[in-house]
Amino acid sequence: MTQRRQTGTGWPQEPEPSSSSVTEGVASPVDVVPGGGADVGGPRPAGDGTGARGVSRTAMSPAALIIVALLVLLGFTLVVQVRSNSTDPALSVARQEDLVRILSDLEAREDRLRLEIAELEESQRQLTSGAEGRAAALAEASRRADELGVLGGGLPAQGPGLRLRFVAGGKPLRSSDLLDAVQELRGAGAEAMQISGGDGRAVRIVAGTYFLDADGGVDVGGLRLTGPYEVLVIGDASTMRTALNIPGGVVASVSGDGGTVIVEELDVVDVSALSEPMQLRYARPVS
Repeated sequence: MTQRRQTGTGWPQEPEPSSSSVTEGVASPVDVVPGGGADVGGPRPAGDGTGARGVSRTAMSPAALIIVALLVLLGFTLVVQVRSNSTDPALSVARQEDLVRILSDLEAREDRLRLEIAELEESQRQLTSGAEGRAAALAEASRRADELGVLGGGLPAQGPGLRLRFVAGGKPLRSSDLLDAVQELRGAGAEAMQISGGDGRAVRIVAGTYFLDADGGVDVGGLRLTGPYEVLVIGDASTMRTALNIPGGVVASVSGDGGTVIVEELDVVDVSALSEPMQLRYARPVS
């Protein structure tokens, strides 16, 4: 604090400088310099760009800061997008046998699509061949109608394929076991299927057929069946057999529960069960 002395007249004298005011603005005998050493006596040398004046020269403008921030945000967005597109959460947690089954189904589907493309290209060539185009169109329409009748379950079918017999072990067979077999067969190119129970009643398996667990059996498309179950399927026998026996497939699943799946290749398979046509309530064909 500045000490004030009173005179006899009551007017204050000039304040005496304190120790802090005396040394203000005067260089100390030993002064620390930025390099880490000591400056003994005398004022510091003029700045060489490392002081406040140098910092102000290299400071970025607000526009440059905004540009840098936008570039960082853009790079982060691109990285997140690439990672989200290259990673499928469902496949990353799938088991090895599931991945093998998915790959096998995709390869079989690719082969079927290539064959279908070749057939369609041949049909197009015949339909545009001139005078024979009309006869070829009628034959193609008849063939497509027969194929749709087989796929829809309205017509019987015959051809090479497999016969599957499901025999329960310690645990009863579940509807999920039969459904897995149907899905694996479809993925391997099955064209027509039917399933029958121990009493001999058969159900045609089409796109709308469902499987539910029932007391002592399985409800297939509204018909209750009991074991042992038999599935007749028309298609490429070797491809379908491979699909059924892949690790983690239906054969391994049923065997793990103590059951047995007997797969037999046949030169001629008769799929004779028919699917009842759906009674339309609102839709009408357009003539």
